[in-house]
This record gives sequence, C-alpha cells and structure tokens, in this order.
Amino acid sequence: MWEDEVRKSSEQVETRPTSRQTRITIKDVAEELGMSKSTVSRALNGYSDIAQSTQVRVAQAAQRMGYKPMAQAQAIRTGLVRSMGLVFNVGGHGSHRPFLTNFIDGISQRASQENWTLTVTTAQNSEGVLQTIERLSNERKVDGFILPRTRVKDPRVEYLIEHDIPFIMFGRTGDPTWCGWFDIEGELAMEQAVARLFELGHRRIGFINGLEVYMYAKLRLEGFERGMAKVGLEVTPSYVRRDAVTEAEGEREGEALLSLPEPPTAIVCAVDMAALGVYRAAKKRGLAIGRDVSIISYDGISEGEFANPPLTSFSVDNRQAGECLADLLIRRIRGASPETLRQLGVANLIVRASDGPPVHPS
Repeated sequence: MWEDEVRKSSEQVETRPTSRQTRITIKDVAEELGMSKSTVSRALNGYSDIAQSTQVRVAQAAQRMGYKPMAQAQAIRTGLVRSMGLVFNVGGHGSHRPFLTNFIDGISQRASQENWTLTVTTAQNSEGVLQTIERLSNERKVDGFILPRTRVKDPRVEYLIEHDIPFIMFGRTGDPTWCGWFDIEGELAMEQAVARLFELGHRRIGFINGLEVYMYAKLRLEGFERGMAKVGLEVTPSYVRRDAVTEAEGEREGEALLSLPEPPTAIVCAVDMAALGVYRAAKKRGLAIGRDVSIISYDGISEGEFANPPLTSFSVDNRQAGECLADLLIRRIRGASPETLRQLGVANLIVRASDGPPVHPS
C-alpha cells in the first residue's frame, strides 16, 4: 500500500528542468507543488500535522527535482542536527559482540532513509558512557540517543530524563516512567524453552542466567520461573545459577549444576556464550550434549550454529531491531510521547541438536 502511494505520487509530479549550476531549494519544490514553503519544510521533516500522503508527495517531488537539504541551514531552522547517538561500553565482558554488526547496520539504514546520521562512540566503563553522552549533548552533536543493554536501574536513563534529552531503549528498565523502547520478549523465550523441555520428558530443569544488573536477566529469570509454574514444576534453588555471559563463566556454572547429587537433565541458558561453556563442563564429565544433558539457549550466535552438536537457540533479528529503534527515536525527537513508543518483538527458536529426550526420564 505504501509502495503504491509512492508510485502514484511520483507519477503525478513533473521535474523542473534546471541547470547544473542551480541549487534546488524548498521554494522551488513548493512552487512546483503549489504549496507553501512551510508545508513543504514540515513535510520533509516528518511532522505529524502533515498528512502522510502529503509527506510522500513532497518527498517524491524533492527527490525527482534533486533537492538536497543543507544540514547547517536545517539545523538552524529546526533546532536539530538530524543525528542520533549510540554509545557502547566496551569494557568488561564484551556483551555487545554477538549482535553489534547487524544492529548498527539496521540503525544506519533506517536513519539514512530519513536523511539522518548515526554517531557511534565507545567508552571503557559506565562512567565514561555518561560522560560521552553529556559531551555529545552539550556540543549539539546529536539530537537523542539509543540505549542498548539497559539496566534494572540505569544511570543513563536517569541522566537523560533529568536533562530532557530524547532517548529510546533497546530493552526495558525497572522504572518505565518517561521511557520508550523496543525490546525482544526474552522472558517468553525462556518460558517456551521450559515448555519444550517438559514436552521432551525433562523434569529436572536448571537455569543459568546472565548478569542480573541488566534488565534482560531479570526478565529471563521471571520467564523461566513462569514456564516452570505453567508445567507444574517447582524451581529448585540449587538448579538456578547466575552471572554467566562468557564461556568460562558458563563452564563454571555448568560444573556447579552437573556436580550436584541429582544434576538437571536439561539446562536453559540466558545467553549462548554461557551455553557453550556448559558444553565444556559436560565434555569434562564425558556427558553427551543432546543426550545426557539437553541445552536450550538464547542469542542465535554463529558459534552456536557451528558447535558440536549445533546449539538449539532463540534467534533475534538485530538488523530489524536497529531499524525499529531508529524509527522510534526519530519519532521521539519530533515530539511523540515516550509512552506511545513501546514495542515488543519475539525471538524465533532455531531447533538444532543440543536438546532431546532424557536418557533416564525422571
């Protein structure tokens, strides 16, 4: 439908012949369409008071006529530099790595479609992230921020709300007031993992969570607990392990579970890297993954696909997530209420060979 409208509007607009030396202006586009300069300007900047059909018609005319906005003049006129900021904390365990490339590509593609730019910077710790956000804001380098890896209590969120700086989270946070987000329902994935393992015959199901300072870990634990309740199983405290996001940490927590007098026959992991660590712990004990112990995890990273055996995991379309976040941030910067900018997506289970019926059913 959108494509048909674009095609129709493009057929109705004739391009104006111009010399190479003449720069097409908003005035030229306005005269061509018989509109006011103000209407054309607001249409090009995506203001909600301009009908979508008008925005499409103006955009197509501008493109056909060769109109290119001058960034400096546009910033003066609208107060915007048309740039979004993304600050990564690259210190610590490197939790951004599995999704980074596609995620940034999705943001960049969507930003480019709206003639926005993306400013990506890094910091070595949480304090450095806050300092970078403050600097980019004060220097008017960006109009708002996308916040990945949200925490239950997130200093970035508190700072941005306090200083009235637009932002959109990739994730949720403990206090949702004044917050907009795009997030994947990781808690639903954990619930579905428990249900699948129960259907396969498992009754002793363990859980290895990520870093519980992050909101995703809180939600995934809640999803695991809800899944256990739905199938009528008690959560055994000794079967729940925490703070594992690397292979080494996953191996450590896997050892703790597999060394129990009655170890779990299946383990749900909040992140793939920890699951691959459980592979190592199982191998040390001569246990076969998918037969002696089943594993279902979350992230869908390539290392899981090529593990032996390949890891059953919930996969996320991080490129699509980036596109959604860019779109939501632009809408937030243009004045949309954050309460109207909350979207949830789902992870898709990729069934491989790391889970199966237990050898000795409980």
